[in-house]
Amino acid sequence: MTIAPHLFRPLTLRGLQTRNRVVISPMCQYSAHEGHMDDWHMVHLGRFAIGGAGIIFTEATAVQKHGRITHGCPGLWSDSQIPGHARIAQFALRNGAIPAIQLGHAGRKGGMQRPWFGNGPLTADDIARGDMPWTAVGPSAAPVAEGWPVPHALSGAEIISLIDDYASAARRALAAGYKIAEIHGAHGYLVHSFLSPLSNKRSDQYGGDLAGRMRLALEITEAVRAVWPDDLPMFFRTSAVDGAPEGWSIDDTVVLARALKRLGVDVMDCSSGGIAGAATASGGQKRQPGFQVEYAQRVRSEAEMTAMAVGLITHPQQAEDVLAQERADLIAIGREALVDPMWALHAASTLGHDTVFDTWPEQSGWWLAMRQKTSDFYSPQ
Repeated sequence: MTIAPHLFRPLTLRGLQTRNRVVISPMCQYSAHEGHMDDWHMVHLGRFAIGGAGIIFTEATAVQKHGRITHGCPGLWSDSQIPGHARIAQFALRNGAIPAIQLGHAGRKGGMQRPWFGNGPLTADDIARGDMPWTAVGPSAAPVAEGWPVPHALSGAEIISLIDDYASAARRALAAGYKIAEIHGAHGYLVHSFLSPLSNKRSDQYGGDLAGRMRLALEITEAVRAVWPDDLPMFFRTSAVDGAPEGWSIDDTVVLARALKRLGVDVMDCSSGGIAGAATASGGQKRQPGFQVEYAQRVRSEAEMTAMAVGLITHPQQAEDVLAQERADLIAIGREALVDPMWALHAASTLGHDTVFDTWPEQSGWWLAMRQKTSDFYSPQ
């Protein structure tokens, strides 16, 4: 019996089993309307289900209207937003993928420009287009960087309301049919800004030492876990390091991972950077293939927690090696999937797992298999 490559071995997460270890990472599209998903999102995400991915994440989804990154970001603060999400979740399920949602709040990066307009604070040109500003919030009245708006420091009462909104959004996500919920705790958005000592200057119970700065992340996680069914898994995305002196460190991440695991988080999704500037700002790290895998490896080893690696993992053999070397348990593919939505199926061919299109959708696999048998000019990638 042939043993499948590690990338194509199922993984059991509570009551779910993935068809492989390929995860489509959340990728903002900035194309929602008043927080509602539409046909763009259906086509964008649906192609990854057809393309063979095991888990498909929707982009960062705001739990409050003013928790959006841009005016084009989706949300789940209203029941009216459930149907758009439901179409996507059901399509993924019908095509063998597990639909997952990333719940977040932009915090002090809220209400910024769509990337193609500059990826910074709103300008007069943005306002002329109809993108009106709102007051960003954060742990402290400290802006992202020079030239950015000064955020409103959340009060204790506002934090309580925020946590409740996370739980309400999780209930709506469940009603939409999502099977995995992820808390977005990375890239300089609200939860990350509470974790990092570079942005959190509070002196109350939500600031100060590591335990205080972790409090919001843990309370949000506890509230979401309370409404998320026991047989469905939860993920947490972290910026494992700030990449700046005196910032959040990988040692801090391991401590956080252990605490999250005790609260019922199943997978740590290990990204990095973004505390100042763009969401994917590397904070001085050299961006090279697999540059964040070491963070997943540390969490996996030291917190004894299932870990997902993400960041410039582009080639099937590269992904296979990470899993075979037990450096991570899942591989998240992001921008490379925009280049090749069929990445998972092409990876199966490259790794010798499927050379006759058996794993392709039947609507196309039968024809590609026939063409392969009758053509001398075609060979799978």
